[in-house]
Amino acid sequence: MSTTKPVSNPVDAFLQPHDYVGISFWIISIAMIASTVFFFAEAGTVNSHWKTSLHVGGLVTLVAGVHYMYMREYWVQVHSSPIVYRYVDWSITVPLQMIEFNLILKAAGKETSPAMFWKLLAGTVVMLLCGFLGELHVIPASQGFFGGMAGWAFILNEIFNGEAGGTAAECSESVATSFNTMRQIVTVGWSIYPLGYFFGYMLGDVDETPLNMVYNIADFVNKIGFVLSCWSCAKADSAGKGTPLLG
Repeated sequence: MSTTKPVSNPVDAFLQPHDYVGISFWIISIAMIASTVFFFAEAGTVNSHWKTSLHVGGLVTLVAGVHYMYMREYWVQVHSSPIVYRYVDWSITVPLQMIEFNLILKAAGKETSPAMFWKLLAGTVVMLLCGFLGELHVIPASQGFFGGMAGWAFILNEIFNGEAGGTAAECSESVATSFNTMRQIVTVGWSIYPLGYFFGYMLGDVDETPLNMVYNIADFVNKIGFVLSCWSCAKADSAGKGTPLLG
């Protein structure tokens, strides 16, 4: 792990052209903010029952954008992984993403039980808490890894085989397609994080620089791409039902 060093040259406190990880932090922080504006603006172009979904999606990118501004400053000045900022970000954005599974099913006119959301939230808490404690060495890294994997597996089982997955299969083609895209992001896109944990923190085979670059790209896809799937679903469904309703 890198350690904090005093800045001998004031220029070193600012983003350097060769600091590609720092540049990625900047690009993604602005992309998250731009996405937030887009999603909130687009909420006015869809039918009323889709507005909440896009508003929640906008909150996902807004929260991520704010945290990325702090993470980019931490990286530029300290050149160390902003672990605390990342987990604070994930602790807010991941539950919001889990809410989206419930919201698009409700917008599609399907009945969903409160238990569906609470199951997804429980899996999220276990996954993030174990990972965070493992990276801080509060618990052994291996326990953090396997505990996090158990939480992730629980989430995957619910969105593929549980109530969420079963309800999605009964929806229209546009809803089912978007729901499947969201599931693939949670499956494939999220796999970056346990891989980074395993090779970076458990084995120590990956340096912080490439690890943070990969995490940044993963967040870009897993957050913006996830909400874009909700937006695509809302637009397709609204187009088939006429002019958006106000309110």
